[in-house]
Amino acid sequence: MPVAIRRLHRHFVGEVSGVDLRQPLTPQEAADIEAGMDRYAVLIFHGQDITDDQQLIFARNFGERENARGGTVTKKADYRLTSGLNDVSNLGKDGKPLPRDHRTHLFNLGNCLWHSDSSFRPIPAKFSLLSARVVNPKGGNTEFADMRAAYDALDDETKAEIEDMICEHSLMYSRGSLGFLDYTEEEKQMFKPVLQRLVRTHPVHGRKSLYLSSHAGGIVGMTVPEARVLLHDLNEHATQPEFVYVHKWTLHDLVMWDNRQTMHRVRRYDQSQPRDMRRATVAGTAPTVEQQAAE
Repeated sequence: MPVAIRRLHRHFVGEVSGVDLRQPLTPQEAADIEAGMDRYAVLIFHGQDITDDQQLIFARNFGERENARGGTVTKKADYRLTSGLNDVSNLGKDGKPLPRDHRTHLFNLGNCLWHSDSSFRPIPAKFSLLSARVVNPKGGNTEFADMRAAYDALDDETKAEIEDMICEHSLMYSRGSLGFLDYTEEEKQMFKPVLQRLVRTHPVHGRKSLYLSSHAGGIVGMTVPEARVLLHDLNEHATQPEFVYVHKWTLHDLVMWDNRQTMHRVRRYDQSQPRDMRRATVAGTAPTVEQQAAE
């Protein structure tokens, strides 16, 4: 059965049928899915009851796996998952929901802010693939914003103004905006700001998109207040309802998105109930801008 993709939103998002992710993809299936990602930026696969290994094998069709370490304050000894997937659940190593005052839980609340995965790394992520293993009974929708359509809708003056702007991205800024300021010296070094372009051009189809994220806390050459006002205005523009798709999770959904063309956020949910979500992240291949030399 060939891969079929049905558009779900005016601007982006496709629902995929004709694929069983428990089985290895054929080269044609992988090519069709990658082409679908280029076009739709978000793809939805329903009814995919897969293992961690199957999820990782599927992700490897689209590039190298990004190292899961570097975007968390969880100590390695406390990792719940050892497969190489990113744990974006609310669960501890014992399989139970984390206490509301647990450091990892407080840090992970940053996922409720609009962001692009790994924009805090010098080479940011390409694709993310999130698998729903346990769905929370209340809340927990994931929202996606089409940053290509948002860019297209800007006036020409704004496009010209921001074309060559370079932003500083750090997990310390996104978490700090929620009042999370508790970092070890090792974490401060790990989360040092990196540089990213504010406008990106897709390497396949050439469309431009805004590259925004809650991790962006400054713009090179601008005062911090001025930069944050501009970033706030751009985020407000890019997350208008006309650019946003809301995904309501069902068990064994797998959602795949292109971090170069979208932002996303999870909505609040009942933290007393388990939510087991596991993400494979496909690494990017190049920085968006040359980084400053390390001090």
